[in-house]
Amino acid sequence: MTAVRGTAVDIPTQDGIADAYLAHPDDTDRHPAVLLYMDAFGLRPHLRGMADRLAAAGYTVLVPNVFYRHGRAPVVELPDFVDPAARPEIFEHIVPIARELTPERAVRDAGTYLDWLAACPQATDGPVGLTGYCMGAGLALRTAGTYPDRVAAAAGFHGGNLATDAPDSPHTMAGRITAELYFGHADQDHSLPPEQIERLDKALEEAGVRHRAEVYAGAQHGYTQADTVAYNAEAAERHWEALLDLFGRTL
Repeated sequence: MTAVRGTAVDIPTQDGIADAYLAHPDDTDRHPAVLLYMDAFGLRPHLRGMADRLAAAGYTVLVPNVFYRHGRAPVVELPDFVDPAARPEIFEHIVPIARELTPERAVRDAGTYLDWLAACPQATDGPVGLTGYCMGAGLALRTAGTYPDRVAAAAGFHGGNLATDAPDSPHTMAGRITAELYFGHADQDHSLPPEQIERLDKALEEAGVRHRAEVYAGAQHGYTQADTVAYNAEAAERHWEALLDLFGRTL
């Protein structure tokens, strides 16, 4: 197993300082860059562990706290194991914060994160990879569509609201995407019903985007997150295989 170094970093943005976690192989080489977008529960030990696993596979991984406008992580205090049914007040805090991350703010921040990675001594030059979870899948789609020349691959897992009726739905970015995409949808996900999966696929196909979408049977929204009640070990490992395959071919 490759030794990994993880550090806390601060990234100046137009709206403040975004705290983030940077993980990379513990050597003096440069490695392909990956921007990892958090789920709604935010930057926490489990996501740092996911970044470490990616770094051990040979990547330089940045995980920004996309809610930085509301403070440094943890923006919302969480128990060690998250069960929203037992702690409904967690979403009462998170939902308003998430809504304030408008598409305009999100893509502006994305440009800053990409600039930071481009200047990072541990990262190679060239297009980066994206992976996003829950709300992060939508952020990955928007980033790939806004900065097509800077993104080689993007993946989204148990993403929510990716193809809604809203005029600024993430799927409307399809025509601008040049990256190769992969989606691992959950079949028990109220935030991405079958009609949205179909609408997303259609938009990507019509735009000629290289992509693959799979529906993971028996998986719930959040299946990759081991510190939550939604975790599904088999689906999570399947996600790692798909993600590393995508990045191995494109980065």
